[in-house]
Amino acid sequence: MNYETKKSDTGGGDPSRLIKQISVEEDCLDLPYTQEILTRAEGLPVTVLPSRSYPPPTGPYPESLKEGKRHLLLTRNLGRFFKPCPATREYRCCDYQVLNIGMNCPMDCVYCILQAYLNNPHLSFFVNIEDMLAEIKSAFAAEPERFWRIGTGEFTDSMAIDRLTGLSRILVEFMANKEQAVLELKTKSAVIGHLEGLKHQGRTVVAWSLNSPTVMAREELHTASLQQRLQAAAQCADWGYKLAFHFDPIIYHPNWQKGYSETIAQLFAMVPKEAIAWISMGALRFLPNLKNIADSRFPNSRFFHEEFILGLDNKSRYFRKLRVELYRHLHNELQKRAAPHTAIYCCMESDEIWRDVFGYAPEEKGGLATILDQAAAAVSTL
Repeated sequence: MNYETKKSDTGGGDPSRLIKQISVEEDCLDLPYTQEILTRAEGLPVTVLPSRSYPPPTGPYPESLKEGKRHLLLTRNLGRFFKPCPATREYRCCDYQVLNIGMNCPMDCVYCILQAYLNNPHLSFFVNIEDMLAEIKSAFAAEPERFWRIGTGEFTDSMAIDRLTGLSRILVEFMANKEQAVLELKTKSAVIGHLEGLKHQGRTVVAWSLNSPTVMAREELHTASLQQRLQAAAQCADWGYKLAFHFDPIIYHPNWQKGYSETIAQLFAMVPKEAIAWISMGALRFLPNLKNIADSRFPNSRFFHEEFILGLDNKSRYFRKLRVELYRHLHNELQKRAAPHTAIYCCMESDEIWRDVFGYAPEEKGGLATILDQAAAAVSTL
């Protein structure tokens, strides 16, 4: 493949079309939800595995990732579904709660941090959703006064295989009457079919990761195009959903100012600004071993070869001066177009960076969690 010029087709922004086979653990096979998924996946070969086992890898990791992303494993989650975002105290966190629906993704972003986290290459999806929903109910009941912002996009893309799973419909309908919470579904796909016609009651925010056109074309393989993502976002706004966008990771590259300005201009040309609840910015950061993995899988990609320092979270980051330059440019472009109620913020950055970019630290406004809680609470009333 000519990595520099080819961006693989995803069937109209639906990366589930890339899946070639399905494995099902034996104790999951008779679950009604498993059968729903297999019905939607009609035509794909299905293999039944002993419980608590993985399909054999096609080779050593990380080379096996390419085929692993084409192999869907339906399994049970025996651990916790619902837990805080794995942040670090040295940088400002938004107190996000992660709902773990599976691991891995059929898309293939060069910078994806999961490449350095995964202990098996397969695309896994958890089918014991009754346990998932029960765990959420229990958490809500234990802290009835708390406001929860929940996302499913930490260890997988929220919507990449939704054509097969239909999980978005289940979660949106479950959250519709939960006044103490907002669900965020974050994606790089254009898969929104199951969101149509739902009485979401403003409790679900649909979000897209965005980047400069160069980064999206060269570093985000098998993803929906910018046009597809923004068309999907505009459709969701028409269905009454509030939206969010995440410029993360922001990557330094030739003509980056022009590229990010173009993306932001297109965003506000295609999507009503009143529908946007929040927009995040996060400069590239990664576990040091990710560079070697990405270099071996994507030898023509060059952005890992810039200068980095080791941050307080033991992740490689751009030098502070460059991070501030990146953030200031995007913030200026966003602020002059965004609606007054839209929260624009930095993800996992220090107070010093915040003051350089915004002129204040989050604690001076009540804390980042409070800023986003207020934005989340407002989305259902706008």
